[in-house]
Amino acid sequence: MPYERIKFYQTGSFAAGNRLLDPELRSVQSLPQRSNTLTCGHRACQGCGEALGARYALDAVMRATEGKMIAVNATGCLEVFSTPFPETSWQVAWLHSLFGNAPAVASGVAAALRAKGRTDIRVVGQGGDGGTVDIGMACLSGMFERNDDVLYICYDNQAYMNTGVQRSGATPPAARTATTPAVGEEPGNTFGQGKNVPLIAMAHEIPYVATATVADLRDLEYKAARAMGFRGARYLHILVPCPLGWGSAPADTIKVARLAAESGLFPVFEAEGGEVVSATPIRRRVPVTDYLRTQARYAHLFRPAERTEVIARIQASADRNIARFGLLENHDSERGVVTVPGQAHPAEGR
Repeated sequence: MPYERIKFYQTGSFAAGNRLLDPELRSVQSLPQRSNTLTCGHRACQGCGEALGARYALDAVMRATEGKMIAVNATGCLEVFSTPFPETSWQVAWLHSLFGNAPAVASGVAAALRAKGRTDIRVVGQGGDGGTVDIGMACLSGMFERNDDVLYICYDNQAYMNTGVQRSGATPPAARTATTPAVGEEPGNTFGQGKNVPLIAMAHEIPYVATATVADLRDLEYKAARAMGFRGARYLHILVPCPLGWGSAPADTIKVARLAAESGLFPVFEAEGGEVVSATPIRRRVPVTDYLRTQARYAHLFRPAERTEVIARIQASADRNIARFGLLENHDSERGVVTVPGQAHPAEGR
């Protein structure tokens, strides 16, 4: 069924959340039967967006595949905090690969299953932005080119967090990292560098590409499950804020991810065969400063004096995303909502 935003009644109501929904409409995380693919005992930092993203995505995949799934995990934060030898927090068939070859290993697993005639078991590759956008880019492109039957998930926290918050190809402009310090005439990461992997994946014209954030659980679960309805190469790019690397409050992880989408800096969309088929509309547009001020990695843009020219360039990038994906188009003035082709009409409020 198509994804539809759920209206949650709050003010003046004694009903809350999933109590208003039929069981088949409830989120995977609300179900006592969820697989808990990434369970307790891991050593993620407080407020870790990657831990949330991995649990949400893989629990949804496990439900969609009826538990018949193998995960291949690149080296990185997710692997390090979840599998300190001899322990593991994974409750799924799980393989650890090198930093840059997770897509290739996942392709090999898929090929082995195909040779055995096991079309019922599905394969998921996963890694952070370092292992995906930079070190693993060649293997990922090869997986896309061959159209291997793998869903690859990138948990994007926009830097090499596990090794000391160094810049990656996904680090946004002006952000402070250990290798892009807030010094000089143009402090932070340089404008014009990096890679937009969702668009690169679309250029390969693979069956399915989507972006999501941990701030919208239902959207993330929907896209993870929908990806399993396709055969061939699929790519899901999830924004997962890192309180340690971003300098944000651990309690604000969901808020920060939501502001990234609502400001337009992180467009949320789906594509099939290289063409965008739907985009999640911005419900309450906010200026990029609302997002930037939540993170110490952007503190140099506001102190000792506000760097208006740099902020204006970041705002221009958000404006471009909004125009490119039509995130503010097709307004329904009576209901105050936005409709997007390919999606059900979103509910008013939440």
